[in-house]
Amino acid sequence: MENEMDTSSKKIKVAVVGVGYLGEHHARIYSEIPGVELVGVVDLNVERAQKIAADRRCEAFTDVSALFGKVDAASVVVPTPAHFKVSKALLENGVDLLLEKPMTATLQEADELLALADQKGRMLQVGHVERFNAGVRKLKEGLVQPRFIECHRMGPFVERGTDVHVILDLMIHDIDIILSLVSSELVEVRATGVPVLTPQIDIANVRLAFANGCVANVTASRVSRERLRKIRIFQPETYLSLDYLLQELVICRRVAAPGGSRPEVTIDKVQIEKEEPLKAELSAFIQAVRTRSVPKVSGEDGRRALAVALQVVDLIKHQPQ
Repeated sequence: MENEMDTSSKKIKVAVVGVGYLGEHHARIYSEIPGVELVGVVDLNVERAQKIAADRRCEAFTDVSALFGKVDAASVVVPTPAHFKVSKALLENGVDLLLEKPMTATLQEADELLALADQKGRMLQVGHVERFNAGVRKLKEGLVQPRFIECHRMGPFVERGTDVHVILDLMIHDIDIILSLVSSELVEVRATGVPVLTPQIDIANVRLAFANGCVANVTASRVSRERLRKIRIFQPETYLSLDYLLQELVICRRVAAPGGSRPEVTIDKVQIEKEEPLKAELSAFIQAVRTRSVPKVSGEDGRRALAVALQVVDLIKHQPQ
């Protein structure tokens, strides 16, 4: 397709490669965004591709090569081991990409995709969807100097996503958020974790220490009884707590009391205009494609989160038995 996208009312032609659980939602949202034409979906499962295509009134394909020359942009929502091969083929043929997290299976693959996207002048956005959570955007407004961050991302076991460790499946969301919130170099990583129901690491805890003194404690599990997605941030005189799922933010602040008595604490439940994070993410991607602007979550961002996640996996694999 064209190297320089027309920024007028020209429709952006898109496709979704991989229409499993998450890919189906990509297709749904693209079909609803004004100024976007969902040209087709690709999946190795013919019946699945045909079903989603029928639902979204587009074409069904079983090979990514069928998209070459037909689309401006695509979401890559295939299993992680296939991210590199599929993305490389699309970039080589001039397609802008939204590549689901984790970016790739290795840093070498990530670096090759970054170089290829730069060489071809293509957009490469990585799908760290929590960046587009309305609660996260509000949370950032209240940050001054984070000193301690605590994250919990836990849920019951499901087969989906078990082709990778829980660090690459779930924890990488929080790793990316923390790296985006703390403006300091990461200087130390400590980690522990165990397999429970799969050969992969199913539950893990990580401690991230930054040069400015901030410390983050992150727990991820896919073998817990209840679904929990929370981040808590402590900074001088303020405590912020965000429920990702409910998009609810509570801010507690210390305020001086009259007469020099013990300080009081105010508790504010911040008003948030809730929206579907994936819809906000895909809309931002389309805007970046249309205007040729830097994606809100760049390939470099995805690579940085991947580097930390892979370091965590390596530390756990080599922990004393």
